[in-house]
Amino acid sequence: MTVADQYSENIKYDEEFIVNSRGNKLFTCRWTPQKQEPKALIFICHGIAAECSVSMRDTAARLVRVGYAIYGIDHEGHGRSSGQRCYIPNFGDIVTDCANYFTKKPENREKKRFLYGISMGGGVALLLHRKEPTYWDGAVLLAPMCKISDDMRPHPIVVSALKMVCAVAPSWRIIPTPDIIDKVCKDPEMRKQVRSNPNIYRGKLPLKTCHDLLMVSLDIEKNLHEVTLPFLVLHGGDDIVTDPSVRKVAVRGSIKQGQNLQALPWDVACSDGRASRRRRACLF
Repeated sequence: MTVADQYSENIKYDEEFIVNSRGNKLFTCRWTPQKQEPKALIFICHGIAAECSVSMRDTAARLVRVGYAIYGIDHEGHGRSSGQRCYIPNFGDIVTDCANYFTKKPENREKKRFLYGISMGGGVALLLHRKEPTYWDGAVLLAPMCKISDDMRPHPIVVSALKMVCAVAPSWRIIPTPDIIDKVCKDPEMRKQVRSNPNIYRGKLPLKTCHDLLMVSLDIEKNLHEVTLPFLVLHGGDDIVTDPSVRKVAVRGSIKQGQNLQALPWDVACSDGRASRRRRACLF
């Protein structure tokens, strides 16, 4: 399948289904330059209830135009992959699936490799780095799921109760998922695309999924000081889904690791004609 004509003749698009260790079919896709060797590889980790092939198409096209190859995978239970919708029985399985797809191809070891994690995918990206610290050359984290805000942090008793209920009815869907598209998408056209995308889940999340998202967030927050790869965090200050203060926690951890820091607020990075040069300086 090809959608190259939607962008330019230089973009090649491929789809493939792979089977994970649990026997589930996982949808994978990639966008690559047709007329040149990619200068580096970017691996997309999407967020909860999302998918790659449609949602990330425009972003992938822009990156291919400047010489990158883009790889995507729909997590189990997401997008076009098989499995119960948004049911995550073990968050570690998602990380393993991504690691197997992204790292097992011999040709991927010959180029620079970057992670691009969005929301929950930001947590996946950091866990991939933890799994193989020397494999990745950098990461872009867009509103990453790495920290629970103080206002949203549940009491330990609530966490214990959730764990007990999950043991009895892990797939029980009783937690409502509010419609937040208008609040997280400022672009009207993007809102329209999201609402019309049949591969994006909009129902209630299973209890086990909610429990694992909470536990992973707490674990990552506790161990952010272990992050050693270069990273760029992009986060809206008024984000109501993931805690924007994670960027400050991540920065403190990176400083402890001896990494350099350059913080660019939106009005500095994007407000005038020099914005594109600044963004190129930040990205890879």
